[in-house]
Amino acid sequence: MHIAMVSAECAPIAKAGGLGDFVQGLAHELARGGERVEVILPCYDVLRREALTGLREIRADLKVPFQNRLLDCRVFAGTLDGYDCLLIDPRSEDRFFERGCIYGEPDDAERFAFFSRAVLEWLCQADRRPDILHCNDWQTGLIPVLLAELFQSRGLEHTRVCYTLHNVGYQGRVEAAILGQVGLDPARLMVPERLQDPGDPGLANLMKGGIVHAHFVNTVSPRYAWEIQNTEQGMGLQPLLHSHRHKFGGVLNGIDDSVWNPEVDPLIPVNFGPNSLPLKAANRKELRSRMGLESSDKPIIAVVSRLDRQKGVELVQHGIRHTLAEGGQFVLLGSALDPVIDEQFKRLRRAMDASRNCRIELGYDESLAHLIYAGSDMILIPSLYEPCGLTQLIAMKYGTVPIVRRVGGLADTVFDAHYSDKSFEARNGYLFDDPTEDGLESAMSRAFGLWKRFPEYFRQLRINGMRGDYSWRQPARRYLEIYAHVRAH
Repeated sequence: MHIAMVSAECAPIAKAGGLGDFVQGLAHELARGGERVEVILPCYDVLRREALTGLREIRADLKVPFQNRLLDCRVFAGTLDGYDCLLIDPRSEDRFFERGCIYGEPDDAERFAFFSRAVLEWLCQADRRPDILHCNDWQTGLIPVLLAELFQSRGLEHTRVCYTLHNVGYQGRVEAAILGQVGLDPARLMVPERLQDPGDPGLANLMKGGIVHAHFVNTVSPRYAWEIQNTEQGMGLQPLLHSHRHKFGGVLNGIDDSVWNPEVDPLIPVNFGPNSLPLKAANRKELRSRMGLESSDKPIIAVVSRLDRQKGVELVQHGIRHTLAEGGQFVLLGSALDPVIDEQFKRLRRAMDASRNCRIELGYDESLAHLIYAGSDMILIPSLYEPCGLTQLIAMKYGTVPIVRRVGGLADTVFDAHYSDKSFEARNGYLFDDPTEDGLESAMSRAFGLWKRFPEYFRQLRINGMRGDYSWRQPARRYLEIYAHVRAH
């Protein structure tokens, strides 16, 4: 099967968050299974080109209509993890992807609308006919619309679209004029049953357009699929998702176990696994040394996260205070785009400077992230909502027990040590429901209690988590079933 995955991100060459990990992990697993996989990305100036092998220009004259102009593009190709990466590079004064970043520009809507049109022009002009176009999030939400409106008649009538929603908090609400810029008819599409935004009839909603026009729509965990249909987490899309429920589902993400595997991880001091758990202690010792924590037998609680409202930053701050009050140590690695949140954590870091039981690192350091997972005892994830979450999966692989809020993919993967209906061998962490300080403390105190009073039971929780299969193997099989389903209908 020929699968073209279209995205704004793909780790490690263009990564801003979990979307990049998703595209890389799924593409790698599908290619390993023998499928023909291509990942199509914008040619950002911040690409990590050294991660690609055989990078070369394969087309110098791709013509893309945009804003009553015909823009010239080059297309580059390289190989990553057994699959091809295609990079679309527009040559115009707009400099769409020469901004020193992936997202965050005032004209993001125009940048990714252009990219969506360019992808389909590339497929037609290069005479490529993928069986599946797998699109992701609002940045590629126009591709299913363009395919239905303009490109099926240009030789792509047999191409089917799978559209994955990674976070419906970002829907691509844009001025309707953008539709005209890529050759669509705003008057035809700006109606309630197509692209008109549910909250503001004057805006086009690109994610809504993708949902309406794709052949199958999914999100990245079964629980989140239910939440965005039935709770406020649907952010206004609940009625639309209900009306398209015949083609909607949830598929839990995986993690790349060639990257996140403590038994072979080259970025940690001592490798270990479920049958050699005592070796984890050497990583804990190194973590304390690197972070300047005092040497002790206190449990280390960690946060490795983007610091924004979705992630429950107020609860993270309370978790730090509660950990220290309980006699534990705390390590945080994260960064905030919001200047208000950034300043909050800078103040907290200054307040904790004198403590040898707390360290806050603002930024991202790949090797430090691996060491934190390997050296910590518990990881805190108090998200207000969480479509899937990879942090808890990685932590469990490294014998670090998650303390999470019961939402989205966290609820699908973490089973409470005390209150789960699973067998004890399947229990792997702690959950709480209310996004309050009391709710958080209830789970943290239970975790501390088990660690202090029943160390053998706590050790078993670690091993239960380490033995789970969080790889991409099962999710990739589910996506292949979805692809086969839409090709047959």
